[in-house]
Amino acid sequence: MNLYIVTLILLIVIAPILTSFIKSLKMILLFKQPASLFQGYRNISKLLKKETIVSHESSQITRVAPFLVLSPLLITLLFLPPVMHESSYINFVDAFTITGLISLSTFFLMLIGLDSASGFGGMGSSREAFISALAEPAMVLTIFAISMIANNLGISEASKNLSHNFPQEHMASFIFAGISFFILLLAENGRIPVDNPETHLELTMVHEAMILDLTGFYLMLVEVASSIKFIIFASLFASLFMPFGIEFSAPLALLIFIIKLFLIATIVALIEVNVAKLRLFKVPDLLGIAIVFAFLSLITFYILGA
Repeated sequence: MNLYIVTLILLIVIAPILTSFIKSLKMILLFKQPASLFQGYRNISKLLKKETIVSHESSQITRVAPFLVLSPLLITLLFLPPVMHESSYINFVDAFTITGLISLSTFFLMLIGLDSASGFGGMGSSREAFISALAEPAMVLTIFAISMIANNLGISEASKNLSHNFPQEHMASFIFAGISFFILLLAENGRIPVDNPETHLELTMVHEAMILDLTGFYLMLVEVASSIKFIIFASLFASLFMPFGIEFSAPLALLIFIIKLFLIATIVALIEVNVAKLRLFKVPDLLGIAIVFAFLSLITFYILGA
């Protein structure tokens, strides 16, 4: 139980650092002065000091929704696969539970954009709905595929099975599912090539367009939710598709897990520096690739047994 609490605290603490690390690495690769790894915490502190202003055109949704954006993601943290032995408290959680909670958070974020009564907020919400409608089925298929490969529908047990007895005979299915999930990691977190988290150009914004009218404490909640969402996807990828390290002692397993998270963040930063953002109507092609790889994983597993 103590290890379980330590894991949760670690994930919450490291979430802003991980997103700051991506920004810092991108700046280094672009030959710019890198930001501090603690810039995320500085931004949180800055937003807490700012006045919270709500438009007269907005309803109570704008005041309540930021809490509801963050809450499902905090609950999802409870269901993540174990980082080390005995660090998982809730065992049977399947693909539908994880996807449903993340989708619920996205739904309330879209409500914020619609409630702002601005053209940009509605535009961002409609784009987010467009992307989510394609990403969520692919996510269910991908997590279901890796669960079947691991011979257990529970996310935590699947991670343990992959770590202790990796099914090498199903390597092809495993790789297909991994490719699909990494595309979803980029799409669901609004990273390039699906969205640019650092842009403020109205014609290309998706996530930023929905939160343009938020300030102060409410904006801080949404920014924290964004960093926690990224670490949820990074943790799922590290546990399910990089299944090693859990068998070691607690300190070493924890260190290996942190290294895996920063390795994933490094790959994301490299992609963002070297790949251009896609046009909106090209995004379905990318998410279609994720769905195809998820189906290929299931078909290869069931029909070919590979």
